[in-house]
Amino acid sequence: MRFLAPFLFALVGGCATIVVSLQLDERFGPADAGRFDRPSVASGSAPDYWQEVRPVLDQRCVSCHACYDAPCQLNLTSYAGITRGASAQTVYSGTRLLADEPTRLNFDALTNRDWRAKGFFPVLNERAQLPEANREGGAMYRMLAMKRAASWPVSGVLENRDLDFSIDREQTCVRAAAMDDYAQRHPQRGMPFGLPPLADAEYRTLTNWLESGAPYSPPPAPQPVVAQQVAVWEALLNADDKRSQLVARYIYEHWYIGQFHFPEQPELNFDLVRSRTPSGQPIDVIATRRPFDAPGVDRVYYRLRPMEATQVAKTYMPLELNPARLSRIRGWFFNEAYTVNALPGYEPAVASNPFITFRDLPVNARYRFMLDEAQFTMMGFMKGPVCRGQVALNVINDHFWVVFLAPGERENKETERLLNAAAPQLDLPAEHQSNVGLLAWRDYAEKEKKYLEAKGSSQNKLMSNSYKYSLNKLWDGDGNNANAALTVMRHFDSASVVRGLVGEQPQTALVLGYPLFERMHYLLVAGFDVYGNVGHQLATRLYMDFLRMEGELTFVSLLPTKERKALVGRWYQGGERHLSYFSELAPYFKFETGQRYRSNDHVAELYQMLKQQMAPLGDPQLDWKNSGFVDSDIAQMRRLAKIKGLPVAHLPEMSLLLVKRAGQAPRVVSLIKNTAHTNVAELLREEKRLLPEEDTLLAINGVAGAYPNAIFTVDAEKLPDLLMRFPTWVRRVIS
Repeated sequence: MRFLAPFLFALVGGCATIVVSLQLDERFGPADAGRFDRPSVASGSAPDYWQEVRPVLDQRCVSCHACYDAPCQLNLTSYAGITRGASAQTVYSGTRLLADEPTRLNFDALTNRDWRAKGFFPVLNERAQLPEANREGGAMYRMLAMKRAASWPVSGVLENRDLDFSIDREQTCVRAAAMDDYAQRHPQRGMPFGLPPLADAEYRTLTNWLESGAPYSPPPAPQPVVAQQVAVWEALLNADDKRSQLVARYIYEHWYIGQFHFPEQPELNFDLVRSRTPSGQPIDVIATRRPFDAPGVDRVYYRLRPMEATQVAKTYMPLELNPARLSRIRGWFFNEAYTVNALPGYEPAVASNPFITFRDLPVNARYRFMLDEAQFTMMGFMKGPVCRGQVALNVINDHFWVVFLAPGERENKETERLLNAAAPQLDLPAEHQSNVGLLAWRDYAEKEKKYLEAKGSSQNKLMSNSYKYSLNKLWDGDGNNANAALTVMRHFDSASVVRGLVGEQPQTALVLGYPLFERMHYLLVAGFDVYGNVGHQLATRLYMDFLRMEGELTFVSLLPTKERKALVGRWYQGGERHLSYFSELAPYFKFETGQRYRSNDHVAELYQMLKQQMAPLGDPQLDWKNSGFVDSDIAQMRRLAKIKGLPVAHLPEMSLLLVKRAGQAPRVVSLIKNTAHTNVAELLREEKRLLPEEDTLLAINGVAGAYPNAIFTVDAEKLPDLLMRFPTWVRRVIS
């Protein structure tokens, strides 16, 4: 009986929705699913979408309604997202037994009629275009009006049990026909959700636009000079010879997640897509789950498509396409003499393994291409397939450094030999596509172990020929590329990457060579499907354990052999299975380090030497001397970054501190909490593995991260007092 009442309530509610929908049909005619595939032209009195409507949406709506975490998949970053509407389907799910159909905007369907067939319902009125119909038949209008009708505090803490702000809250996706009942039961849930209503001018702009039928005109075409640059790049990507086709495929499978712009018109972004049509013809997008899935055509063309969406930090991965980058790519892939006799296929077992697919391309070219924008590649792990996800990110520490082995002729030849011999051991979960058995990861664990044995033997052979492994073997960015050193910061269910080594000492560090960097990309980006089943997500998460440990294993090899086990033990407290894994591999990484030490604390000294070596390549913005702060403020920021332990544990994952000084614009500082764990090698019960006494804090100039949990303001002259009372202050402002 306890299940009967909710069932009857839902049944009655559904019947009421149908009745109201029929009433709307009688008053305004039946809905036309293709209504906004033919957008109306703005009348003289209607607000302009680009000049008036878009800025309001960007300021008040887009922060929540972007990426896969948009409530009900309502994406308000573009007109295409507004007219597509909403769906009750949940993108993030760790329990689905079978993969869902993907619903990527501007990709998996290109018309609203097709989106309706995929279960999306409109938030705009698709019936007769009358002001009354546009008001009553549009859920977006009704939600805005609903907020204005409700009483709302202008200041203070919001206390309303009907407003659930939890990340995994239950979604209520309401059609226009159900708005009367919804507003009666939840009068405080108007939009913007949980925030003050729109200002009068903002409200008039949006409601007048909606009443006018949401008119829209396409943006102007790219400037002629940009169109010329697009033609140059598409010529590179669509040459007819086999070598060019293989190079283009490699570039696409690494760049498909990015947003590209040209220096002549930097505000216009493009995405890189596969098309059935060549340059000069309208783009006919090939929509597949993964960039390496079979395209279904004999010839693929790679095209740059202008983007209209507002870019948001949680998904934005910019790259500038300029003559210098074009020259570097040509130099890496086309100056070396090699031949490609046959193009690889798209069978999952082949296409998911880059070491088989791109075997004919020089290792040096592939590695150089990835190193050139290493931050872009690393950001893809966090921003490409997902824009938030605790299960996906609890495989990494909250604060770690990433550096890279230097490419060199000797190293490249040894890597190529190793890959040719061990490629069958480097299979990835994507070979099973999006439906994977729950225990598949065991097979990959065994293959990874065999590969590391082969890698260790290869390294031992290299070291036996007077090749000493030390910091001098790390890539120095060729003296001018800041991608040589990166800092990754996890914020529970999101993460960010900055150039340079931030903080005095990270929780861990990874050293990546080409094979490891490439596998990370094909595991976590190119091969990962956010719509995949639980087995696919589990296999991906657990496989990343092995890749992380491989990078850590290379880093600890910089220490004397007798000290490596102790450091690994600190990283994996309670992780007996993983400690055993390291112990089993130790004989294969037995070479002594070539790094010289002077102090008794070799671990701290190693971090210090690494930071000093990479200091010239750091992002200038991260240097407090370039921040605009006066010396006394900088001293306080450095004090702030030294606070550790329980006071830090009370802070949110990421906060913004606005420091105000009379006569100056406020300066923004990011406060990043680094949560310490006994280990990050276990999938579940993360809360049981916390070490709050070891939490640390980063104070970074500017904004780092996409999801600030709190914003604090302080007068600059009160900074010393703030730090003096920090533990009490934190508890007070967070409680």
